Formats: sequence, C-alpha cells, structure tokens
Amino acid sequence: MTLIECVLTLPADYRVADLLTFQRRDAQQTGERVSEAGFDKGIVWRDLPACLSVRFSTGIARVTLAVDGEVVPEVEALRGLASRMLGLTQPVEAFEAEHADHPLLGALIAGNRGLRVPQSASPFEALTWAISGQQISLPVAITLRRRLIQLAGQPHSGGLLCYPDAQAVARLDEDTLGRAGFSRAKAQALLLLAREVEAGRLPLETWLADEPAEAIAERLLALKGIGPWTVDYALLRGFARLDGSLHGDAAVRRQLQQLLGSEEKLGQPFVRDWLLPFAPWRALVAAHLWAMPGK
Repeated sequence: MTLIECVLTLPADYRVADLLTFQRRDAQQTGERVSEAGFDKGIVWRDLPACLSVRFSTGIARVTLAVDGEVVPEVEALRGLASRMLGLTQPVEAFEAEHADHPLLGALIAGNRGLRVPQSASPFEALTWAISGQQISLPVAITLRRRLIQLAGQPHSGGLLCYPDAQAVARLDEDTLGRAGFSRAKAQALLLLAREVEAGRLPLETWLADEPAEAIAERLLALKGIGPWTVDYALLRGFARLDGSLHGDAAVRRQLQQLLGSEEKLGQPFVRDWLLPFAPWRALVAAHLWAMPGK
C-alpha cells in the first residue's frame, strides 16, 4: 500500500456541512463513509483501488490517499484533487461581492456566505450520476448509483467500493445494466459515454484544466442520451464550471418560484431568462436556490 498525504488550509467561511451532506447521499455507504469529522471515499487512482480520506479540524483539512499498490506519491496531484472536490478552487467571493445587494438574492447570499459546490471525484463520476438521475426521483437515482458501483467498482482493502472508471463501466452491457434497474436509454447513454472516454475521444480529465464550458458541452451534447440538463449538471459538479444554466432543473424552478412569491409554476424559458443576467455565475445562483429551505 502507498500512503499520500497533504494538508489544505480552509477559508474562514468554509461550510464543512455542505461537503459532508453531498458525500452522505447514499445511506448504505457503499462507496463513501461519512462522519462528523470527515469522509472516506473509494476512488480509482492510477488504475488502482484507493481510499481518499478527508478529516476536518479548525481551519484545515487533512487529506490521505491509501492506494492498494505501489505508486509514485504524487502529493501535488492529490492536493489538486482534494482542493477541487472541496470547492476551494471556486472564486465565490467575487460572486458574493457582485450580487450582495441584489433585491432578491442579496439576503440569500448573506445567509449562505462561503457556499461552494462540492465536486465529484471526477468528471466521469459527475456525468454518470447525472445520466442515472435523469427524470427520476433522487432516492431512485441514488439506488441506481449504488448499483453501478456494485456492478463495476473495485473493492478497496478498507472495505469501500471504488466508484468505477470509464474502463470498468465500458465492460458492462445493456442487459446487465437493465437487470440493475437502468432503463435502456440510460444504459445506452452510460455505455456510449464510457466507451468514448475509454477510446480517448472524450478526454474528460484533460478538459478539467481550462477547456471552455461551451466546447465541453458541444462534445457531450453530440452523444445520444445526453441532454442540456445532464451537461449543465456535469459542468457544475464535475468540471466546477459555474455558469451552466440549470433552468431545466425542477428544484431550481420550484425554489425560484418560492423566492419570487409566485403562485404559478415557472416554465423553463422564464427561469432561463431570469438567470441570464447572472452570467458567468448562473450555476452558482442555482446552488444558492438549492440551499433555500423548502416550505
């Protein structure tokens, strides 16, 4: 086993609870274990099963990666992964400064200072989660996510299953996914995505650095079964691009309706137009809407 460690400094307004809530989605803890002190997550690191552990204390996060095998201890690569997953690369201060006086969002921003969008461990994880969650309830989506991990995830010596990479998902077939509860359309989209990544035609990890969101969206939308909502969600959760217009998200529309005090449900065109002036922060506005307490 190889252990790689680093320590991250956290902003004074860092919201640990948001990060833990995101990692706590699956109550069965198949691929993640969460406590008040932090979380453990099974990931694939350099083609080997690994457990990423993050423990929080005042002002810092201690990060450890336990890899089942011998690898070069790439501390800076681990630091980059953890910083992105914790949302530390997101310039939320600029957004807050620009819109603090907005007549509707101002109070919401003031109540959620430091709100960042926790990230999936990889763009592939974000995309497969978004595909699994298309047009179904959150509990059902979580169940499908768990079954995908059980089907294709490598076991780590610490007991967790690692979220499968593209190579592992590409080895599945439609019938296997169908028996696990995936519709044929979802199964086809997952397999197409995985095989395009495996073939090198979708270099998702390379795009992380600085590929424009529009270019990523164009490539992904060309895949059958991947639509605008899936792309916008993946851009937000997998690439930390904060300007996707999540007007197709039912929760965004519902929460905006509450914020506006509207008795009528809001259509996608209205929400799209309402979000437009907040570019390049539209997805961050959506995150603040998600954070609103429901009625």
